[in-house]
Amino acid sequence: MSTHARHHQPATVTVLGLGPMGQALAGAFLDAGIATTVWNRTPGREAGLPGRGARVAGSAREAVAASTLTVVCVVNYDASDAVLRDEEVTAALKGRTVVNLSADTPARARDTAAWAERHGIRYLDGAIMTPAPSIGTPDAVFLHSGPREVYNACRPVLAALGGTHTHLGEEPSRAAAYDIALLDVFWTAMAGYAHALAVARAEGVSGRELAPFAQGIATILPPLFEEFAEDADDGTYSGGINPITSAASTMAHVVHASEDHGIDASLMRVIEGQARRVIARGHGGDGFIRVTDLLSRG
Repeated sequence: MSTHARHHQPATVTVLGLGPMGQALAGAFLDAGIATTVWNRTPGREAGLPGRGARVAGSAREAVAASTLTVVCVVNYDASDAVLRDEEVTAALKGRTVVNLSADTPARARDTAAWAERHGIRYLDGAIMTPAPSIGTPDAVFLHSGPREVYNACRPVLAALGGTHTHLGEEPSRAAAYDIALLDVFWTAMAGYAHALAVARAEGVSGRELAPFAQGIATILPPLFEEFAEDADDGTYSGGINPITSAASTMAHVVHASEDHGIDASLMRVIEGQARRVIARGHGGDGFIRVTDLLSRG
Protein backbone atom coordinates (compact mmCIF):
# COMPACT_ATOMS: atom_id res chain seq x y z
CA MET A 1 0.00 0.00 0.00
CA SER A 2 1.35 3.44 -0.90
CA THR A 3 2.05 6.16 1.62
CA HIS A 4 -0.63 8.27 -0.12
CA ALA A 5 -3.25 5.53 0.36
CA ARG A 6 -2.35 5.00 3.98
CA HIS A 7 -2.65 8.74 4.60
CA HIS A 8 -6.26 8.66 3.41
CA GLN A 9 -7.36 5.64 5.40
CA PRO A 10 -10.34 6.47 7.62
CA ALA A 11 -9.39 7.03 11.25
CA THR A 12 -10.15 4.17 13.60
CA VAL A 13 -9.90 4.10 17.37
CA THR A 14 -10.45 1.58 20.15
CA VAL A 15 -11.36 2.63 23.67
CA LEU A 16 -10.48 0.19 26.47
CA GLY A 17 -12.31 0.95 29.71
CA LEU A 18 -15.91 2.13 29.86
CA GLY A 19 -16.25 3.88 33.17
CA PRO A 20 -17.78 7.37 33.01
CA MET A 21 -14.60 8.83 31.50
CA GLY A 22 -14.12 6.01 29.00
CA GLN A 23 -17.74 6.35 27.87
CA ALA A 24 -17.24 10.08 27.43
CA LEU A 25 -14.09 9.50 25.34
CA ALA A 26 -15.82 6.94 23.12
CA GLY A 27 -18.84 9.21 22.73
CA ALA A 28 -16.67 12.11 21.60
CA PHE A 29 -14.94 9.94 18.99
CA LEU A 30 -18.30 8.74 17.71
CA ASP A 31 -19.65 12.28 17.56
CA ALA A 32 -16.66 13.18 15.39
CA GLY A 33 -17.51 10.39 12.95
CA ILE A 34 -14.55 8.20 13.88
CA ALA A 35 -15.04 4.43 13.61
CA THR A 36 -14.89 3.40 17.27
CA THR A 37 -14.54 -0.01 18.88
CA VAL A 38 -15.08 -0.36 22.63
CA TRP A 39 -14.30 -3.01 25.23
CA ASN A 40 -14.58 -3.28 28.98
CA ARG A 41 -13.40 -6.04 31.27
CA THR A 42 -16.86 -6.21 32.84
CA PRO A 43 -19.44 -6.71 30.05
CA GLY A 44 -22.49 -4.51 29.80
CA ARG A 45 -20.76 -1.17 30.53
CA GLU A 46 -21.12 0.12 26.99
CA ALA A 47 -24.49 1.76 27.82
CA GLY A 48 -25.85 3.60 24.75
CA LEU A 49 -22.63 3.52 22.73
CA PRO A 50 -23.70 0.74 20.31
CA GLY A 51 -26.79 2.76 19.42
CA ARG A 52 -24.49 5.63 18.49
CA GLY A 53 -22.44 3.43 16.17
CA ALA A 54 -19.80 1.87 18.41
CA ARG A 55 -18.68 -1.66 17.75
CA VAL A 56 -18.48 -3.75 20.94
CA ALA A 57 -15.56 -6.17 20.82
CA GLY A 58 -15.81 -9.60 22.38
CA SER A 59 -12.28 -9.53 23.77
CA ALA A 60 -9.45 -7.12 24.42
CA ARG A 61 -7.39 -8.75 21.66
CA GLU A 62 -10.23 -8.30 19.19
CA ALA A 63 -10.67 -4.69 20.32
CA VAL A 64 -7.06 -3.59 19.82
CA ALA A 65 -6.81 -5.45 16.50
CA ALA A 66 -9.77 -3.44 15.19
CA SER A 67 -8.02 -0.06 15.18
CA THR A 68 -4.75 1.64 14.45
CA LEU A 69 -5.01 3.60 17.71
CA THR A 70 -6.04 2.29 21.13
CA VAL A 71 -6.95 4.71 23.91
CA VAL A 72 -6.85 3.23 27.41
CA CYS A 73 -8.77 4.77 30.29
CA VAL A 74 -8.97 2.54 33.35
CA VAL A 75 -8.53 3.11 37.07
CA ASN A 76 -4.75 2.68 37.23
CA TYR A 77 -1.79 0.94 35.61
CA ASP A 78 -2.41 -2.30 37.44
CA ALA A 79 -5.67 -2.44 35.48
CA SER A 80 -4.11 -1.36 32.18
CA ASP A 81 -1.21 -3.80 32.57
CA ALA A 82 -3.65 -6.64 33.20
CA VAL A 83 -5.15 -5.96 29.78
CA LEU A 84 -2.26 -4.74 27.64
CA ARG A 85 0.34 -7.22 28.84
CA ASP A 86 -1.78 -10.24 28.07
CA GLU A 87 0.29 -12.13 25.47
CA GLU A 88 -2.41 -12.11 22.79
CA VAL A 89 -3.18 -8.43 23.28
CA THR A 90 0.50 -7.48 23.23
CA ALA A 91 1.00 -9.40 20.00
CA ALA A 92 -2.03 -7.73 18.41
CA LEU A 93 -0.72 -4.28 19.38
CA LYS A 94 2.64 -4.67 17.64
CA GLY A 95 3.05 -1.89 15.10
CA ARG A 96 0.03 -0.02 16.46
CA THR A 97 -0.29 2.94 18.82
CA VAL A 98 -1.45 3.10 22.44
CA VAL A 99 -2.42 6.33 24.20
CA ASN A 100 -2.74 5.56 27.89
CA LEU A 101 -4.95 8.10 29.66
CA SER A 102 -5.15 6.09 32.88
CA ALA A 103 -3.84 7.74 36.03
CA ASP A 104 -0.83 6.47 37.97
CA THR A 105 2.69 7.42 39.02
CA PRO A 106 5.51 8.67 36.78
CA ALA A 107 7.46 5.49 37.52
CA ARG A 108 4.62 3.37 36.15
CA ALA A 109 4.47 5.54 33.03
CA ARG A 110 8.20 5.00 32.40
CA ASP A 111 7.82 1.26 32.94
CA THR A 112 4.89 1.03 30.51
CA ALA A 113 6.73 3.05 27.88
CA ALA A 114 9.71 0.71 28.16
CA TRP A 115 7.39 -2.31 27.82
CA ALA A 116 5.83 -0.81 24.71
CA GLU A 117 9.21 -0.15 23.12
CA ARG A 118 10.32 -3.73 23.76
CA HIS A 119 7.25 -5.01 21.95
CA GLY A 120 7.24 -2.68 18.98
CA ILE A 121 4.26 -0.65 20.18
CA ARG A 122 4.13 3.11 19.67
CA TYR A 123 3.24 4.64 23.03
CA LEU A 124 2.01 7.96 24.33
CA ASP A 125 1.27 8.58 27.98
CA GLY A 126 -1.35 11.08 29.01
CA ALA A 127 -3.52 12.62 31.69
CA ILE A 128 -7.03 14.05 31.67
CA MET A 129 -7.23 17.11 33.90
CA THR A 130 -10.97 17.80 33.68
CA PRO A 131 -14.12 15.80 34.56
CA ALA A 132 -16.02 13.54 32.17
CA PRO A 133 -18.71 16.11 31.21
CA SER A 134 -15.97 18.34 29.74
CA ILE A 135 -14.92 15.73 27.16
CA GLY A 136 -15.78 16.83 23.64
CA THR A 137 -16.14 20.46 24.74
CA PRO A 138 -13.69 23.39 24.67
CA ASP A 139 -13.24 22.99 28.45
CA ALA A 140 -11.44 19.62 28.28
CA VAL A 141 -7.74 19.60 29.17
CA PHE A 142 -5.35 16.83 28.14
CA LEU A 143 -1.64 16.44 28.84
CA HIS A 144 0.57 14.12 26.77
CA SER A 145 4.18 12.96 26.85
CA GLY A 146 6.22 10.64 24.71
CA PRO A 147 7.76 10.71 21.22
CA ARG A 148 6.80 13.86 19.33
CA GLU A 149 6.21 11.92 16.12
CA VAL A 150 3.70 9.66 17.90
CA TYR A 151 1.91 12.67 19.35
CA ASN A 152 1.78 14.38 15.95
CA ALA A 153 0.38 11.25 14.33
CA CYS A 154 -2.31 10.86 17.00
CA ARG A 155 -3.23 14.52 17.27
CA PRO A 156 -5.87 14.63 14.49
CA VAL A 157 -7.85 11.82 16.16
CA LEU A 158 -7.30 13.11 19.70
CA ALA A 159 -8.66 16.48 18.55
CA ALA A 160 -12.11 14.86 18.56
CA LEU A 161 -11.92 14.87 22.37
CA GLY A 162 -12.11 18.66 22.36
CA GLY A 163 -10.38 21.19 24.56
CA THR A 164 -6.66 21.72 24.72
CA HIS A 165 -3.94 19.13 24.19
CA THR A 166 -0.42 19.90 25.39
CA HIS A 167 2.64 17.83 24.53
CA LEU A 168 4.98 18.16 27.52
CA GLY A 169 8.04 16.51 26.04
CA GLU A 170 9.47 13.18 24.93
CA GLU A 171 10.16 11.85 28.42
CA PRO A 172 7.14 9.51 28.84
CA SER A 173 6.58 10.27 32.52
CA ARG A 174 6.13 14.04 32.14
CA ALA A 175 2.33 13.91 31.86
CA ALA A 176 2.08 11.71 34.95
CA ALA A 177 4.42 14.05 36.85
CA TYR A 178 2.20 17.04 36.08
CA ASP A 179 -0.88 14.99 36.91
CA ILE A 180 0.44 13.91 40.32
CA ALA A 181 1.53 17.44 41.23
CA LEU A 182 -1.80 18.95 40.16
CA LEU A 183 -3.80 16.27 41.94
CA ASP A 184 -1.74 17.07 45.03
CA VAL A 185 -2.92 20.69 44.79
CA PHE A 186 -6.53 19.62 44.26
CA TRP A 187 -6.88 17.00 46.97
CA THR A 188 -5.02 18.89 49.67
CA ALA A 189 -7.25 21.88 48.85
CA MET A 190 -10.37 19.71 49.06
CA ALA A 191 -9.17 18.23 52.37
CA GLY A 192 -8.63 21.75 53.69
CA TYR A 193 -12.08 22.84 52.56
CA ALA A 194 -13.75 19.80 54.13
CA HIS A 195 -11.96 20.59 57.39
CA ALA A 196 -12.95 24.26 57.15
CA LEU A 197 -16.61 23.31 56.69
CA ALA A 198 -16.44 21.11 59.79
CA VAL A 199 -14.89 23.88 61.90
CA ALA A 200 -17.38 26.44 60.59
CA ARG A 201 -20.30 24.12 61.32
CA ALA A 202 -19.06 23.62 64.88
CA GLU A 203 -19.16 27.40 65.31
CA GLY A 204 -22.67 27.69 63.88
CA VAL A 205 -21.65 28.84 60.39
CA SER A 206 -23.28 26.92 57.54
CA GLY A 207 -21.45 25.84 54.43
CA ARG A 208 -23.63 28.12 52.29
CA GLU A 209 -22.73 31.07 54.49
CA LEU A 210 -19.02 30.31 54.27
CA ALA A 211 -18.85 29.49 50.55
CA PRO A 212 -18.78 33.06 49.13
CA PHE A 213 -15.89 33.96 51.43
CA ALA A 214 -14.09 30.70 50.60
CA GLN A 215 -14.33 31.67 46.94
CA GLY A 216 -12.73 34.97 47.87
CA ILE A 217 -9.81 33.07 49.40
CA ALA A 218 -9.56 31.05 46.18
CA THR A 219 -9.13 34.18 44.07
CA ILE A 220 -6.03 35.07 46.09
CA LEU A 221 -4.32 31.84 45.11
CA PRO A 222 -3.51 32.13 41.36
CA PRO A 223 -1.06 35.05 41.69
CA LEU A 224 0.45 33.39 44.75
CA PHE A 225 0.96 30.17 42.77
CA GLU A 226 2.98 32.10 40.21
CA GLU A 227 4.96 34.07 42.80
CA PHE A 228 5.72 31.02 44.93
CA ALA A 229 6.74 28.98 41.88
CA GLU A 230 9.37 31.59 41.12
CA ASP A 231 10.48 31.59 44.77
CA ALA A 232 10.82 27.81 44.80
CA ASP A 233 12.70 27.73 41.47
CA ASP A 234 15.01 30.61 42.38
CA GLY A 235 15.45 29.82 46.08
CA THR A 236 14.32 33.31 47.11
CA TYR A 237 11.41 32.32 49.45
CA SER A 238 10.49 35.96 50.06
CA GLY A 239 8.48 36.54 53.23
CA GLY A 240 8.31 40.28 53.44
CA ILE A 241 4.51 40.41 53.51
CA ASN A 242 3.79 37.26 55.48
CA PRO A 243 6.81 35.59 57.15
CA ILE A 244 6.48 31.98 58.15
CA THR A 245 6.60 32.95 61.84
CA SER A 246 3.28 34.76 61.35
CA ALA A 247 1.89 31.89 59.27
CA ALA A 248 2.72 29.35 61.98
CA SER A 249 0.80 31.41 64.52
CA THR A 250 -2.37 31.38 62.40
CA MET A 251 -1.98 27.63 61.83
CA ALA A 252 -1.92 27.14 65.60
CA HIS A 253 -5.20 29.06 65.85
CA VAL A 254 -6.82 26.59 63.44
CA VAL A 255 -5.47 23.65 65.45
CA HIS A 256 -6.75 25.01 68.77
CA ALA A 257 -10.18 26.00 67.44
CA SER A 258 -10.59 22.56 65.83
CA GLU A 259 -9.54 20.59 68.86
CA ASP A 260 -11.77 22.68 71.13
CA HIS A 261 -14.65 21.09 69.22
CA GLY A 262 -13.11 17.61 69.10
CA ILE A 263 -12.35 17.97 65.39
CA ASP A 264 -9.28 16.11 64.12
CA ALA A 265 -6.61 18.72 63.36
CA SER A 266 -3.84 16.29 62.39
CA LEU A 267 -3.49 17.70 58.87
CA MET A 268 -2.99 21.25 60.12
CA ARG A 269 -0.67 19.96 62.85
CA VAL A 270 1.53 18.44 60.15
CA ILE A 271 1.57 21.73 58.23
CA GLU A 272 2.31 23.73 61.37
CA GLY A 273 5.06 21.26 62.23
CA GLN A 274 6.68 21.83 58.86
CA ALA A 275 6.54 25.59 59.42
CA ARG A 276 8.11 25.22 62.89
CA ARG A 277 10.94 23.12 61.42
CA VAL A 278 11.67 25.85 58.89
CA ILE A 279 11.75 28.43 61.70
CA ALA A 280 14.03 26.21 63.77
CA ARG A 281 16.48 26.10 60.87
CA GLY A 282 16.80 29.87 60.98
CA HIS A 283 14.42 30.82 58.18
CA GLY A 284 11.64 32.47 60.18
CA GLY A 285 11.75 35.58 58.00
CA ASP A 286 11.09 33.61 54.83
CA GLY A 287 7.70 32.92 53.31
CA PHE A 288 5.78 29.69 53.78
CA ILE A 289 6.94 28.25 50.48
CA ARG A 290 10.36 27.68 52.08
CA VAL A 291 8.66 24.43 53.17
CA THR A 292 9.27 23.22 49.60
CA ASP A 293 13.00 23.23 50.30
CA LEU A 294 12.41 21.39 53.58
CA LEU A 295 10.37 18.69 51.85
CA SER A 296 12.82 18.33 48.97
CA ARG A 297 15.88 17.91 51.18
CA GLY A 298 14.35 16.31 54.28
